[in-house]
Amino acid sequence: MAYRIAASRYGYDQTDAAAAEMVRAELGLDQPWWQTYGSWLADLVQFNLGKSLVTGDSVWHEIEHQFGHTFSLAVVALLLALLIGPTLGVLSARKPNGVFDRLTLVLSSLFRAVPAFIIAIGLITLFSVQLKWLPAGGYGTALHFVLPALTLAIGLSAVSVRVTRQAIVQVMQSDYYQFAQLKGLSRWQTFVRHGIPNIAVPVIAYHSVQLVYLIEGVVIVESLFAWPGSGHALVHAIIARDVPMIQGTALVMGGLFVVLNMLADLLNAWIDPRIREGGTV
Repeated sequence: MAYRIAASRYGYDQTDAAAAEMVRAELGLDQPWWQTYGSWLADLVQFNLGKSLVTGDSVWHEIEHQFGHTFSLAVVALLLALLIGPTLGVLSARKPNGVFDRLTLVLSSLFRAVPAFIIAIGLITLFSVQLKWLPAGGYGTALHFVLPALTLAIGLSAVSVRVTRQAIVQVMQSDYYQFAQLKGLSRWQTFVRHGIPNIAVPVIAYHSVQLVYLIEGVVIVESLFAWPGSGHALVHAIIARDVPMIQGTALVMGGLFVVLNMLADLLNAWIDPRIREGGTV
């Protein structure tokens, strides 16, 4: 193990027994396994995830830097998905089973079934290779956000179109919505008071669940577009067998997923009084 770690740092040509022994002593691999494991748990409580076996830098500091890029990409992708999905869902719900509704059904089914890397390759081929409008990868300007964020947003909005459409149709056909119109409220007042709060619940619930799609999707998308985020770094760590980096990134991703889902549940409870009162939705 120590020899492999030393080789990943210095290269196989520059690695000898002395370098492997130095790495073994540095990482505590010469100690009993239970002592090494106990030290690792104690460091974990202090957010000390160790040092990268490749760079020698602090894993926590590297993850902090990488997650900044990942977070910015995820936010842009989520905003694009919220702009595309619900907008097309509203337009589809205006005439259920119409031409536009059926067209969005076909497209949403298609884009949901197609893997993210196929969408990414298609966007790169069209906008970077053929039209030469956007950069094919890298980081540095606002244009570099477009293709990776759009790749993630297409996958998210493919289903949110149908979720929004179905929520609008169900609400507008419900008894309480019809009764609100009979009371003399205008169509706009009825939609704002009784439509939007009930439509927002399934839409927000869907996007909160799909946060895991963003967490998983960045691994593939960042690698394809050479985006300097946690997903791109995780792939390189796996190739280099950088165990502390792999463990640290996986722990942070898992913890982030738990926190985001908890915040989504709190947001749903704030929007829907039935959840706050302990009833069923």
